[in-house]
Amino acid sequence: MAVHFNHTIPSARDSKASANFLADMLGLPPPRHWGPFYMVTTDNDANLDYMDTKGEIVSQHYAFLVGEAEFDAIFDRLRERKLRYWADPGQKKPGETNDHDGGRGLYFEDPNGHLLEIITRPYGSGGWNP
Repeated sequence: MAVHFNHTIPSARDSKASANFLADMLGLPPPRHWGPFYMVTTDNDANLDYMDTKGEIVSQHYAFLVGEAEFDAIFDRLRERKLRYWADPGQKKPGETNDHDGGRGLYFEDPNGHLLEIITRPYGSGGWNP
């Protein structure tokens, strides 16, 4: 069997609201509830299984490869909601996008402070190397 990434478990203050936020922002189907999780499934069948926590939430980074049309739609939703976004993971370039590898990318936060990234080209695919 080949190795495929299957799922990860982001911590959340409100797993249902967090999963709905991600699914809505990325234009994915509504989350499914299974056990203690609200699961968002990407088009390549990987899951982000949001789970409630009462403890400290350590910010994690989740990146999504999207097409140009999907990038535009997500970017429109960010701006409609007046959400902050950055061109870089250090959040030093607010209100900007990047053009790494000849594509487009940006970062934004979910309700728990997890840093979400959308890119239209895989890193290294166009020769970009920081």
